[in-house]
Amino acid sequence: MLGLMQGQGLAISSLIQFAEKHHGDVEVVSRRVEGDIHRTHWAGIAKRSRQVAQSLDKLSLAFGDRVATLAWNGYRHLELYFGVSGTGRVLHTINPRLHPDQIAWIANHASDQVLCFDLTFLPIIEKIHAHCSTVKHWIALCDDAHLPAQTSIPGLRSYETWLSTESGSYQWPEFDENTASSMCYTSGTTGNPKAALYSHRSTILHAYAAALPDVMCLSARDSILPVVPMFHVNAWGIPYSAAMVGAKMVFPGPALDGASVYGLIEAEGVTFAAGVPTVWQMLLNHMGPNALRFSTLQRTVIGGSACPPAMIQAFKHNYG
Repeated sequence: MLGLMQGQGLAISSLIQFAEKHHGDVEVVSRRVEGDIHRTHWAGIAKRSRQVAQSLDKLSLAFGDRVATLAWNGYRHLELYFGVSGTGRVLHTINPRLHPDQIAWIANHASDQVLCFDLTFLPIIEKIHAHCSTVKHWIALCDDAHLPAQTSIPGLRSYETWLSTESGSYQWPEFDENTASSMCYTSGTTGNPKAALYSHRSTILHAYAAALPDVMCLSARDSILPVVPMFHVNAWGIPYSAAMVGAKMVFPGPALDGASVYGLIEAEGVTFAAGVPTVWQMLLNHMGPNALRFSTLQRTVIGGSACPPAMIQAFKHNYG
């Protein structure tokens, strides 16, 4: 006998549908590569994710084809998170801190068909594009006004123009929950990097687990700043957990220095932040000499490498 309660597969598209329906007006704030602060909301992210899906369909990509990103934490990257995986393709987040030769090797090994990149990483793309034999489409995460005037990248187009002709009217397909959803390659290992492949099922279950009280304790009352990169193990699943609970999202973009991170925390009422010790050390080094305090931050997760006990004590005793 089979139980029929909740008889539907676990799909990443369900997260963005929920966020749009129940938390559509909740803000998603990003510091952009262009230098300004961009504001949208979950309803806007949902619509543009569907535009991504429509744009990918027009490229005639096969089910399971890989779409790579070389990008910072921001709203466009978030749209790709849902728009790529929601169609049954695989989001392949690439670590820009790897050597260009390794990045090219990874793109070829993954058989990436599309590569979307922030303009910060244009010099990397200029170096590697001729060696990426499988990539057929190059998308710069900007508008036409910010496209480079001269480039050797074949057929380069802007993300905004790529999406602009699509309506956003799209029905997310249904498929097996064990379908691959995203891919990330290891770094710092012997030999060439190794690929880890996530499924829709594993991603949804991880998002649930991460939001629990004894993990990140996320809810719709939170304003979340993920400093951990979206190109690194899916930012610890935070983009998915945030959609699941309908929390406000605050993205730092490329500005990870202490002053910039502190400014975002205070300006956007951040209650929860997550990142690695090096980022928090820069934050503490900025706050201490300037006698600064947190007015809204309640919790932070520090991971990715060994966290010095002194850092834990500083957050606890100096900043509550």
